Amino acid sequence: MSTSVQVEPSVERRYGGVGRCKCSFWFAVAHDVLGVFIMMVGVFGGLVIHDLFIYAGAIIIFLSLIWWVFWYSGNIDVPPEELEDDVGLIKLKNRRLSQVVRRVSDRFSSRIRNSFRKDDRSIREDPTGNSRPSNPGTGVSPSAIYDSSIACSSKELVRETLSI
Repeated sequence: MSTSVQVEPSVERRYGGVGRCKCSFWFAVAHDVLGVFIMMVGVFGGLVIHDLFIYAGAIIIFLSLIWWVFWYSGNIDVPPEELEDDVGLIKLKNRRLSQVVRRVSDRFSSRIRNSFRKDDRSIREDPTGNSRPSNPGTGVSPSAIYDSSIACSSKELVRETLSI
């Protein structure tokens, strides 16, 4: 007893005009128009600070590239067959290779992540003689930077390192 199921092919929705990401498109166009306008004011305005307008216009046009990248990447169509790996339906022929690559990637990223963590906190003494854990990012008192008890004669140079 076999039953046949007919599956209709998925019909992708067609987006006319500028595509799916209309906001990114119009932000990019607005930045381009504004940048060109400001740049032309700098070129033809006859102002004393014309170079400021020219550079500002160029920077605004450059920043419009961000919106163009958003618009372009938002309009990339990926067929459903290529999305199978993202939802957990790994193809059988690539299963072992995918698992090996995933394990290597997890190990590598965990090593990088753990290298930034400092579990061992060293104990150091502050100028008053109290020992306390060194925490980077905490405030340093001026007495820790300049200690008046260290005397320096003119014949010998004393060089101390400053650790903050």
